Amino acid sequence: MTELEEVRSYLVRHGQQAGPVEVAAALRGLGELVSDQRVRSTVAALRRESEGAGPLDPLLAEPGVTDVLVNAPDQVWVDRGSGLEPAGVRFGSAEELRRLAVRLAASVGRRLDDGSPFVDARLPSGVRVHAVLGCVAETGTCLSFRVPNRRRLTLDDWVAAGSLAPGVAELLTGLVHGKRAFLISGGTGSGKTTLLGALLSLVPAGERIVIAEDSRELAPQHPHCLRLEARPPNAEGIGAITLTDLVRQALRMRPDRLVVGEVRGAELVDLLLAMNTGHEGGCGTVHANSAGAVPARLEALAALGGLSRDALHAQLAAAVEVLVQVRRLPDGRRWVEELRVLRADRRSGRCRAVPALSCAPDGRLEQGDGWSRLNRLAQS
Repeated sequence: MTELEEVRSYLVRHGQQAGPVEVAAALRGLGELVSDQRVRSTVAALRRESEGAGPLDPLLAEPGVTDVLVNAPDQVWVDRGSGLEPAGVRFGSAEELRRLAVRLAASVGRRLDDGSPFVDARLPSGVRVHAVLGCVAETGTCLSFRVPNRRRLTLDDWVAAGSLAPGVAELLTGLVHGKRAFLISGGTGSGKTTLLGALLSLVPAGERIVIAEDSRELAPQHPHCLRLEARPPNAEGIGAITLTDLVRQALRMRPDRLVVGEVRGAELVDLLLAMNTGHEGGCGTVHANSAGAVPARLEALAALGGLSRDALHAQLAAAVEVLVQVRRLPDGRRWVEELRVLRADRRSGRCRAVPALSCAPDGRLEQGDGWSRLNRLAQS
């Protein structure tokens, strides 16, 4: 048992709070030397355990941090925008790490124990946390934090950061102003949501945006934006609100732009139906290794909603016009890699993602077979 755990146990046995006087008495009762500095540091450590994210709080508050990952008490990693690196932080014990995970889950009304060993939630600060207990993970309790960008980035910020070629920024702006339907694809941490938020900020102020998300992340700079968030079932297994539920409700809220933060399941069917019934300018993000792989990815998601392959392609051809692929470069920089247009094959009716504009990290642009159509969509 660590000294901190001994002090905590002493305070619990005596029914005392973790104040300076009580902590000093606890240290004396344990036969430890007492000094002002030691009392202050012990009180601070105890309060970190009972508030916020404990020893991880300084990391989560650090500017530029996007992810904090805990694999074990002595394995904490941080991403400051240039890839994962050791954080130089450790927990005193596996039990301390587990207590933190359980407390964070309880703070948002979620259960985390051996009977329900994982949880995905959004903390009041906006940070997303995913926790897995040791009965599932080999190394013990694991925590994954996704820190929202404290600053709302614009397309100009993307250009200034070297993540977007100026010419591509103009095309994307034209697509938004023309109310073109598009999907942003890419891997985890590639910047899909951040780019989508920047594009939604370009929507005219007189239009109403309704966003449905599994966990609230999008926060565009727009005066008329409503954000709906899904909800998991409670401890009794009831009360869940799915993305499909949210999309259906959003359609009744007179949206000028219907947005699904991340398309990951059966809600795709309702989104495509909405895009085909007069709801122009719909958009969202989807996980995919490349823009060319998006149609196959959407086939798999549509199957979850009971939509056949042929029906999916028929809906897709009429609903979505442009695909924007984002990836993360080895140096940690996000990069808008490619734009493609969807084109239905006349014989099979299947949609293909036709290359329209490829963007090399050095800024070189290469036009593809779909360029003329992309240019028309952005200009009209």
